[in-house]
Amino acid sequence: MRTGKRLLAVAAVLSCCSVAVWLSTASQGSQHTYEVRPQISIPEYKTDAARAIDAYERLMDRHMGLTEKNLLKVGTDIQGIADKLDALDGKLTLLSMRIARIEQALGIAAMPAVQTKPRPGQNQKQPQDEVSTPRSSGK
Repeated sequence: MRTGKRLLAVAAVLSCCSVAVWLSTASQGSQHTYEVRPQISIPEYKTDAARAIDAYERLMDRHMGLTEKNLLKVGTDIQGIADKLDALDGKLTLLSMRIARIEQALGIAAMPAVQTKPRPGQNQKQPQDEVSTPRSSGK
């Protein structure tokens, strides 16, 4: 009987060990895939050079905007000055014509004409003996 009990105990131990080995290999044998979704976002890492380039780009954008604004102001100012000069030129031409008629009516000898510099867009020289007619100022 003792041999039967021992044999039964050995069989029970062997069956427990074989079940334990079978369970451990069954769980290790199959591969499990786990999907991990992190909920914490990590900010992008920037080097010092990248930060310097970004700062330079922002600075240049501001500079270009200011330059464009100032050039528009200067263009408007120049256009206003050109309009005023054209109006003055027309008035001076009218005065020259009036003075020439007055001199002619009184018999006064006309003064010699003053040589003027040609305008940048004007290639032909006007005759200096004749009085030019007033130009329209474009208004």
